[in-house]
Amino acid sequence: MIKAAIVHAFGEPPIFGEIATPIIQPGEVLVQVKAAALSQLVRAQASGKHYSSGKTMPMVPGADGVGVLADGSRVYFAFPRGPVGAMAQTVAVSADQCVGLPDSVDDITAAAIANPGMSSWAALQERAHFKAGESVLINGAAGVSGRLAIQVARYLGASRIIATARNPLVEGDLRKLGADHFICLDQPVEQLTAAFREEIQGGGIDVVLDYLWGAPADCFINAAVSYGSGKAAPRIRFVNIGGLAGPSLALAAGPLRGSGLEIMGSGLGSISNADLVKVVGQLLNAIAPAGLKVEAQAVALDQVEEAWSRTTDERIVFTV
Repeated sequence: MIKAAIVHAFGEPPIFGEIATPIIQPGEVLVQVKAAALSQLVRAQASGKHYSSGKTMPMVPGADGVGVLADGSRVYFAFPRGPVGAMAQTVAVSADQCVGLPDSVDDITAAAIANPGMSSWAALQERAHFKAGESVLINGAAGVSGRLAIQVARYLGASRIIATARNPLVEGDLRKLGADHFICLDQPVEQLTAAFREEIQGGGIDVVLDYLWGAPADCFINAAVSYGSGKAAPRIRFVNIGGLAGPSLALAAGPLRGSGLEIMGSGLGSISNADLVKVVGQLLNAIAPAGLKVEAQAVALDQVEEAWSRTTDERIVFTV
């Protein structure tokens, strides 16, 4: 038996307890876990509300983490075989879903930065096929993932970065991270659409990293429409990553016909698990040269029940 955070029913926080030790299958390795982060993905999976949520109960949450292999090497791992997720002492993981961890990166930082940093890196490189010199708009840049997206886009060579957020007070912080322009989302639909249109027709936008969907995404899609000029509208790769502003929107056909929009998503299923792990490997090796930063809060795993619903701007990382 191993110690773990255990979910007994969807909608309930996990409790600290014991569960059977996983037995490896062909192609897998055992990882002794050192740290596992609490992300929006993990919360959604454990609540049963994510499309990748498992069905077997009891289960251990956790999509990824940092640990040690039998030979003593430190690794980042992802997608441990259920029902024992990353928030356990030992997990079984496919060998191709582990990647070596640079000595310069500590366990807490690696666990905290992997998921939010991967979201933008994978969207840019694997989905949008971003090229240095292009401009990027980050829709919903105030959170952990959005702040890292600014840093990642700058490191990968973005020529211009536009950040959006509902709270105008975060503008200064986002500019310090590398944003060149800021759009406040807390304004009437007509004004927000006009602000997006000004950026599109002014400096231009090549790629959108959208963490919000819902009303802000709808405003951007409508702003991209270009009627009457006689010229083809500029190509804009719109990559949805999250749905913090709403899970759906009424997508009219007109904006697709009257713009250069290419709408796609980035997440589990659109990119293979093995490729996502490779992306994280690239991200981890870029932490030092890019000066990537994430605010993290280490919490002992036996405090999981209390910490699960804790409100904090820092990424909670459970230590095992």
